[in-house]
Amino acid sequence: MRFVRVNGVVIHHEIRGTVGKPVLVFSNSLGTDFRIWDGVVARLEADYRIVLYDKRGHGLSEATPQPYALADHVDDLAALLDHLDISGATIIGLSVGGMIAQGLATWHPHRVSRLVLCDTAHKIGTDDLWNNRIEAVNTKGIAAISDGILERWFTPAFRSPDNADFIGYTAMLTRTTVDGYAGTGFALRDADLTESTGALKLPTLCIVGDHDGSTPPDLVRTLAGLIEGARFEIVKDAGHLPCIEQPEKTAALIADFLRSTAPDA
Repeated sequence: MRFVRVNGVVIHHEIRGTVGKPVLVFSNSLGTDFRIWDGVVARLEADYRIVLYDKRGHGLSEATPQPYALADHVDDLAALLDHLDISGATIIGLSVGGMIAQGLATWHPHRVSRLVLCDTAHKIGTDDLWNNRIEAVNTKGIAAISDGILERWFTPAFRSPDNADFIGYTAMLTRTTVDGYAGTGFALRDADLTESTGALKLPTLCIVGDHDGSTPPDLVRTLAGLIEGARFEIVKDAGHLPCIEQPEKTAALIADFLRSTAPDA
């Protein structure tokens, strides 16, 4: 485990993979930590250097008081990459992590060579949705709304009380700090990247689970349409977190994209 104070917040991060290989940076979703990527990273780390981190308020990173702005999360990642002396990386982000990736490509373009945007969008949800969720979390706690979140995250087959993985990821969600979850809810409420993402010009892959209830396939297809030349792929039998439900399929799509867009491809 590694901890570093950057941009005024302590960030937990980990580096895996092969020294000297191209760098992949993974940014996780709301209510999760970087362990959601384990099944994907295991299939990529032989050929890449991997950077994993917990955004503020999540996992083992510091939970600063809410509210947060998307720029806070983007600047946290930029500062972490500065600390690690990393530029020109492939940024792989899921949900709010995908919005962080888009923001990094816009505001810190030298840090980003390619994007993999998983189950995300240029604009996620409405003001009412986020205001209601923020109020519920602040007054009742995350557990009070967890059933609805988990229905959007996972397919019915995965959401079984006999599935140990489902129980574990439920614990990951409900143990997220209130400041981290609600604070990032403010960031999602206020972020609209339609214009800035539409101006991006870099190799991009957009992935979505066919049962995603948070950022459905049509929304992610619209995101892909904003970025010139972006690829769009649907992962079958997965909800909002295909990296958990279908890590082999997700890793294969990412690996194919990385091979096809490599400098010597």
